[in-house]
Order: sequence, then C-alpha cells, then structure tokens
Amino acid sequence: MKKISIKEIAEAVSGRLLYGDPALEVSSITTDSREVPEQALFIPIKGENANGHRFLEGAVKNGALAVFSEEDALSEKLHESYPETAVIAVKDTTAALQDLARHVRFKMRMPAVGVTGSVGKTTTREMISTALSAGLKVFRTEKNFNNWLGLPTTLLSMSDDDDIAVLELGMNVPGELGLISSLTNLDAAVITNIGQAHMEFYGSKEKICREKMTVTRGFVRGDGKQKRLFLNAQDPLLVKFRDLTGFPYTLYGYKKNAEYRAENVRHENGKTVFDLYIRNRYRLTASLSVLGDFNVLNALAAFAVADYFHVDLDAAAVKLSEYTGFKGRLQQFFHKGIRIINDTYNASPVSMKGGLDVLESLEDVRGRKIAVLGDMLELGPKSPAFHEEVGTYAASKKIDALYLLGERAVNIKAGAEAAGAVCEIRHFTDREELLTALKETLSDGDAVYLKASNGMKLSETAEGLLNL
Repeated sequence: MKKISIKEIAEAVSGRLLYGDPALEVSSITTDSREVPEQALFIPIKGENANGHRFLEGAVKNGALAVFSEEDALSEKLHESYPETAVIAVKDTTAALQDLARHVRFKMRMPAVGVTGSVGKTTTREMISTALSAGLKVFRTEKNFNNWLGLPTTLLSMSDDDDIAVLELGMNVPGELGLISSLTNLDAAVITNIGQAHMEFYGSKEKICREKMTVTRGFVRGDGKQKRLFLNAQDPLLVKFRDLTGFPYTLYGYKKNAEYRAENVRHENGKTVFDLYIRNRYRLTASLSVLGDFNVLNALAAFAVADYFHVDLDAAAVKLSEYTGFKGRLQQFFHKGIRIINDTYNASPVSMKGGLDVLESLEDVRGRKIAVLGDMLELGPKSPAFHEEVGTYAASKKIDALYLLGERAVNIKAGAEAAGAVCEIRHFTDREELLTALKETLSDGDAVYLKASNGMKLSETAEGLLNL
C-alpha cells in the first residue's frame, strides 16, 4: 500500500480523528495485533468469539502508528497511555476496513480479474496468474484471503508496481460476494462452476448461480462494454443465466458453442495434453503437468483471460506447462513405490467426483487404486443425498477399494452398496484407525487418492502415509 495520510483515511471511511496528527502517514494495515508491519494502521475486528478492541494497546506496543476504534472509552484510555498514536473513531471497523480498501483500490490504475465459483477458484486463479505472467507482472490473492475480511486486506496490499491483479472472491452467506466485488473495480471476471457448496445458506443451485453472477458488481468504472465475464460452458446453469447480468461474456469448455475450446484431450508421459481451438480455429497444443481433466477447463479459462489482455498465447502455454499446483490440491507424491494423491484442501460433490475420475484415469498404476473419502461439510439438509450421490458415482468407477471416514461418509457407503459396487468398501470413524488400515494394506505399485472437507483433517492422513 502506498503511504496515505490519517486525514485521507478518516475521510475515506467517514470517521472522526479523535487524537493524533492528521498529516501522519501509514503504509500498511493489520487486523492482527501480534503481527504489526512497519507504519501500520491496526483495525480491530469484532467477531463471534473475540473483540479486537481488547488488543488496541498490544497493537500499539508492537508498533502500530494508528488505530480504528468503535469504543470511545478505550480510545481515551489508549490516548492517555500513547498520546502520539492516531485514533480514528468509526461506527463499524469492518465496514471501515472495506471502505478504505475500496478507496485505495479505486486510486489504482492497473486492471483486475476476479475469480469465483463453487469449485476450483484457487487453482483457476493460479493458472490465470501463471498464464498472464508470460507477458505481465501479476499480483494475486494470497492463500485463501477471499472473503469479507481477507479480500479488503488483499486490496490494501496492492500497489501500481504490478501490471494486473488476479483476485479470488468467495462467498459464504447471501450478499457477501456482491459486497466484496463492489470493492474491487474489476475489468473481467471468471465463474468456474455452480456446485452444492454452502447449499445450507442458499437452498438451491439456481440461487447460488444468481449469487455468483453478482461478481459483476465489481464492474463499476468505465464502459460496461469493455468489461467481460468468462463462463464455463460445461455448466448448464452458467449457460442458462449467461445473459442475466447484461455484460458481454465468453464461454470456454469442450462444447461447440465455446469460443475457447479443448479437443483431443489425452495423457502422454504423465501429462495432460489437449488442442486449443479459439472460435473454432486450431491455435496450439497445450501440455499440463497437473492431474485431472477438469484442469483443462481451468487452463482454458487462463488462455481466454490471457488472450483478452493481449498476452502471447504460445508464451502462456509454456508457463502453464510449468505449473505444478500447490499444497492439498491434487498434489502427487511417490513413496516406497506408492503414489499418494493429496487432494484434501476441501471437498464438494463436484470436486469429489472429479477426483474419482482422476484416480480412475491413471494409466500407469501397477497395483490397486484406492479412494479415501471423508465427510463433505456445509451441504445443508440435502447432505445425506449428496454423499449417497458420490457413493453411487464411485460404484461406477474402475477402482479397487473405497475407504471412508466420518459420520456423513456412511451415506457414501450406502450409495456405493446400493449401486452394486464391486470394490472393497470400509468405513472408519477415527483417523488413526484409517491410517493404520492404510499402512497395513498399501504396497508397491498402489495409488491412493485422499479427499474430504478441510475440517476432517484428512491432510494429516496423507502426511502420515509419507512416513510408512
């Protein structure tokens, strides 16, 4: 963040400067009193379990030059102990953080791309960033900072030193995506798909789709005709509602109506290879190091966005061929002859089925193919049906064993058995028992794929397998 004066900050957030020098400048923000960068503004957030105002003094002790505050008594107390500290009174510190992020972002010149969707946001974000890096200096969302708190923090860490930003936008509750999108001043947005994630908050996939379309609230400056949506042509709801926003759109996928289309997808020497067609004309052959045919769709989105921002596609293809993914997302390890595929970062019915496709498609497995699946969380009242659906799908796959973890995973077992699965099926309620069973059964030549919601901590099981 460029240096910004306390006076400008107070005006941007409709706050009142209670104490301190209005000419004082800060160049960073933090919401964590324990980790205070230089020249920082500390923003105390009120949460369900903690009130950040309790840590005002700690933040100042750790170097904060200024703070936001909703509580006058604490502000006065802080001023008595630290009279040089700037204190800006605001009605709501979270809203003030968002207002400041909007203010700073709208002062920047560089374009931005937003990425949202039920599944694959982070991988698509990374692949778009990778493709764009063939010709541009790219700023990207760090980690999973994509919500009402994380995205404003991300925006405030940006600067015009970069050529373009790629921002991940998530949503948990109705209205959140539209709100955070409005902070971003987007030039383009990608929607990867519509799944069942957070169904308990929305009730139907149609409502989720409509909510995802609110990413276009980030199209707030300039000519709307110069803004563009990129939509997955394989998702029927995105195609159905493609005209909902009124903004121009581009489809990518395998279907003939996709402007950016993949054909002849194949696997060669451990890589996924496909031919890229743009508006029905062959453009190039791409090679990906990451597993999963669904990553072809992510790559298509990356090519489409790179082309939109005038990046050379041959150079982008070279960059994408070097992308190897990151922790917990289809990471592949070999240990004592066993192939371990760690896909435990999170899970939904769509992504879990995709993972089963990956396991089945492995062509060079000498031993058994074993799927280790755990509970999928936050699916609402239809959760049992969604788990059964995964079990039914698993029964159709050419795999040798299905190891299941968690109380919801019982429904995966039921679905698989009802569908006549011929593979071995075992259910566990304890991670240690699961790990022990895997250690006893895995041998040289086997492939094991692990997938569950992050809260199931199946990543610990994946790590445990590396200590066989």
